[in-house]
Formats: sequence, C-alpha cells, structure tokens
Amino acid sequence: MKQGIHPKYDYVVFRDRAADFAFLTRSTVGSAETVEWEDGKTYPVIDVQISSASHPFWTGKSRVMDDEGRVAKFYKKYGKAPAE
Repeated sequence: MKQGIHPKYDYVVFRDRAADFAFLTRSTVGSAETVEWEDGKTYPVIDVQISSASHPFWTGKSRVMDDEGRVAKFYKKYGKAPAE
C-alpha cells in the first residue's frame, strides 16, 4: 500500500438519539465531538438520524401500502386497462 494516501481508519461511535441507541465500530469518518464509551475510553461520535433501532423495517413497525388501490387509480387517471 502507498503511504500517506489513505484516510485514518479508527474507532467511532455512531449514535441514534431518537432510539437511544449507540454502537462502536471502525470507520474513516471523523468528528470533533467525542463521547466516553462503556470501556472508559473516549471516541469520536457521529449522530445519525436513523439506525437499525429506529428504522421501520428493522423494528417491525413498517406500514403496508395498498398497492392495488394505487394501481387502479393510475389506470382510472390514464384510461388504460391492464393487459391480461
């Protein structure tokens, strides 16, 4: 590997404040803001808006869309019947 061309790859805490969830991983992204982790060390922290703890798909709180009604509305608006 060439020296001096790669970004710094170090430990970072990603925090989802809406779900009160955080996890420690390695990343090339950095931050000036820091947080003390459970192991007593201080790491840079990145606040995210959504994570697996708050995403509707992963939490099981996703809503089901009524696709049949949307398709019928489309055909009514544009006057074409579906090919059978």
